[in-house]
Amino acid sequence: MVRLILLAGSFFLVFPLLGQKYSNEFLSIGIGARAQGMGNAMVAGVDDVTAAAWNPAGLARIPRENGLQLGAMHTEWFAGVGKNDYLGATLPLKNANTRLGISLIRFGIDQIPNTLSLYEDDGTVNFDNVSEFSSADYAFLLSYAGRKTMKNSGFYYGGNVKVIHRRIGPFATAWGFGLDLGIQYERGKWLFGAMAKDVTTTFNAWSFNFTDDEKEVLEITGNEIPISSVEVTRPQLILGASYRLQYNKVSVRPELNAILTTDGKRNTLISADPISIDPSFGVEAGYNDFIFLRAGVNQFQQETDFAGSEFWSVRPSLGVGLRISSLRIDYAFSDVGDTQNRFSNIISLILDVKPKQK
Repeated sequence: MVRLILLAGSFFLVFPLLGQKYSNEFLSIGIGARAQGMGNAMVAGVDDVTAAAWNPAGLARIPRENGLQLGAMHTEWFAGVGKNDYLGATLPLKNANTRLGISLIRFGIDQIPNTLSLYEDDGTVNFDNVSEFSSADYAFLLSYAGRKTMKNSGFYYGGNVKVIHRRIGPFATAWGFGLDLGIQYERGKWLFGAMAKDVTTTFNAWSFNFTDDEKEVLEITGNEIPISSVEVTRPQLILGASYRLQYNKVSVRPELNAILTTDGKRNTLISADPISIDPSFGVEAGYNDFIFLRAGVNQFQQETDFAGSEFWSVRPSLGVGLRISSLRIDYAFSDVGDTQNRFSNIISLILDVKPKQK
């Protein structure tokens, strides 16, 4: 009986993830230190391999002569509790105006203690019996993008087919499938973008594998025993606008985004049911296309302090980037908007593998 109650502590941290609201929210954290440094305001201006996550249309803005482009990122959130990793690649197709991309995103909490076997049959404690498991979310994106060039303007389009896999140790797994669509429009110094995520609604089908003892612990602690179910991720629409300024060797590009969610009232700057709007703003300044400084704000939320007074909080971020030949190194300092302001270091790399000139 005691060992069953101890095991419950592990599940309390995990099973709330099965709720319908904020489903697959790990994909909203964002990838790439460039985007993180700009407050995730990227839907209009993204033009590298990370566009698969922000707006797949941006893949078509990568020059064909850049060839194969590779991207990678690692960061740890919540003081190292959660680990977020990304690998991506994009290459031009035979048609000069199209590109293909693949991406893998993982967000996981590792080394969660499983105390099921902490107690021996005679009631003695044996810490050698404690094992560990991980709760991890995976997303695989297959992206396609193309462009149509017009006089003084450009139109870019793209889409993702994505596969979601979520695993809670040996206890629960889920598979989901979804579709994203994105466009970008370039007119002079202006850039506009729109990204429709989960346009067909993404469904995660959960299955559970509990032993009799594990089912007993849920009953003892007043929890329902999970059964095979479907978790729904409702569509989102992200709109953005950006403007490019150039002063000799100095470039400045501000961008404003608005995230429209459709899963009910959220704690955002504009909160309504069923649509809430969460704005984000970022700016990137560069010198000679070599060094870049970035800053941004997003996640406007209303909070309550110990005295019961309400106040607005935001998620600030700063970043810097270096472009050395075909390699770009980006760094950002930000958090995910938790109340304890635990900031994290985000590092990402982008490499162009250019084909040899004949």
